[in-house]
Formats: sequence, structure tokens, C-alpha cells
Amino acid sequence: MSDLPESFKALRVEETQDGDKLCYSSSVIERHLSELPDSDVLIKVHYSSVNYKDALSASGNKGVTRQYPHTPGIDAAGLVVRSQDSSLKVGQSVIVTGYDLGMNTSGGFAEYIAVPAQWVVPLPEGLSLFESMVLGTAGLTAALCVEKLLNNGLTPDQGDVLVTGATGGVGSIAIALLSKLGFSVTACSGKADSHPMLKRLGAGAIITREELLDQGSRPMLKERWAGAVDVVGGEMLWNIVKSLRYGGSVACCGLVGSPKLEATVFPFILRSVNLLGVDSVLLPLAHKTAIWSKLAAQWNIEQLADLAKIIALDELQAGIDSLLKGQGKGRLVLDLGR
Repeated sequence: MSDLPESFKALRVEETQDGDKLCYSSSVIERHLSELPDSDVLIKVHYSSVNYKDALSASGNKGVTRQYPHTPGIDAAGLVVRSQDSSLKVGQSVIVTGYDLGMNTSGGFAEYIAVPAQWVVPLPEGLSLFESMVLGTAGLTAALCVEKLLNNGLTPDQGDVLVTGATGGVGSIAIALLSKLGFSVTACSGKADSHPMLKRLGAGAIITREELLDQGSRPMLKERWAGAVDVVGGEMLWNIVKSLRYGGSVACCGLVGSPKLEATVFPFILRSVNLLGVDSVLLPLAHKTAIWSKLAAQWNIEQLADLAKIIALDELQAGIDSLLKGQGKGRLVLDLGR
């Protein structure tokens, strides 16, 4: 403990009252180590990543973070500097994603985090701390979506696989991973200037959001997709379900469009399709560890560096604002050493 600093830098989101309105502002401050939770493991964070959930936390979404002031950041990768758990050694490289990190527990937008041992995954061989945060929760979620599709029988010879939200974290990594595994991938994106990036990631075709949304109210659509990864939800998700090929599956992991689903049973009982829910937050640690090991080995994605834009703490608010405006592309990686 003697060589640890008394204070460290962190992004702090403050809540203030302006008449009847709650307002939120962020700044980089100095925090004391003593302010962190009394947890099993203290980690010096080298990298974090910026996710849509972080942007919600930073803008006062009480469904994500209940109490302020708060430090967001649902992802962190760094070195153990103190441990009360024999399985985690000082100096060990580790990853923390999900659980309560960055929601109501001080998160990875800081130089240090303190967390329970059961949240911590040892960094697998074949993956650097930086690469793990290019992936982050988005990469973990994308891999879980692909795993569910594979476990439900999806194979490359069955036809095209659709990925929505293609320029975001989950979408871009899902495209790269599916392409690596030999699938023909169609990307759905509303950003025309992103087409070269999507092609580099492995998308064989690109369609607009309007092509998926402008389908009318028919209970069934023409069979088109062997499988899909959807981060949008709402009408777009339902149109995907209605256009799955017989026995096809869609892995659902987001609701940026809408959490509501106006549905009928027809596609499920007439085409035997599957709607697969995917969660990466409360996933058991053993399953998380297994997925991270796959991402470091047989599911290793060569284009990771092309997806990343590296930022410093003082650039973080601009990155959060871009996500809230729907302008995010690829992955924003926070370098705590800059």
C-alpha cells in the first residue's frame, strides 16, 4: 500500500437542481483511494471503453445509475495492485466488465477501481489490455450473440446473416466475427460514409434502416435471413423475426430503437423461428471467462485496431456526447495513461 498514491484522476458526473429540472455535468477531478468501495481487489486501470450505457449514466439516466455524484465506465482493464483473493495476484493483468461496475459502483472512467473478486476475469493469453477494451462489453456481447446463434444450429451454408446497428460497438464486432467464421453478412446502417469500414470488417452487403422499417403491418414477410444480431429492438426487431428463414434465429441484445415489441405468434409457429435474448451484465463469471478465452484465440479478430479511436480523460465528454447523438462509429477506447 505504501507505493500507492493517495489520490487519482476520475471523471465525476454531478447532479444539480435547476428549479424543477435535474441537470447533469461532468468534470475530471482528483479522488482519494479511500473513497472507493472496500472490496476484494484494487485495480489500476490502464484502459476503459465508452459504451452507450456509459453515455446514459453520464447524462442522468436513473435506469442505469440511481445516485450521483458518480463515475461511469462499465468496462476496465488493468493491473491488480491489491488483492484479498488468493486467485488474483498483485501485478496480474485483468478485465472487469458488467455486473454493477459503472452503474452504481464507481467505474472504469478512473485510474483506479475497487471491485469484488467474482467480477474479475484474468486477461487471457493472446489478448492485450488495449485489445480487451477495444472489445469491452460490446465485443463480449457480440460474441455471446454469435455463440447463441451457433448453438441454435446456424451454419454458413444456410444463407445471409443480418447485423443491425452495424457501425456501433456490438454491430461492428459481430460483423467481423461472423465474417471470420465464414458467414455471409449483411450490415444495416444509416451512415452512408461508413460503408468502406463495414466492407473492411467483412460485410458482403449493406442495407439502410428504411429497408427494414418500411415493411407494412403484415404478420409475415418473405423469408430472407438465416440469422441476425439485433441491437435496435422495436419495429426493426419484429420485422427481422417476420423475415427469418424457416428455423432461423435472431439474437436480441439491445433496445436503442425501442424496448417494445408488437408481435404475433405466426412466425414462431409457422416457421419455427427463434428469438434469443442475450445478456452480458450478469453472465456467470465462468461463462465470461470462456468467451474471453475464445476472443483471444479461435475468435481473435484481426481488424480490432481499425475499430478503435483512442481518447484521454479530458476528451471523454465529447465522446459521450457523440454516442448520445447517434454519431458513434467503431469503438472509443479511453487510455488512462494519456
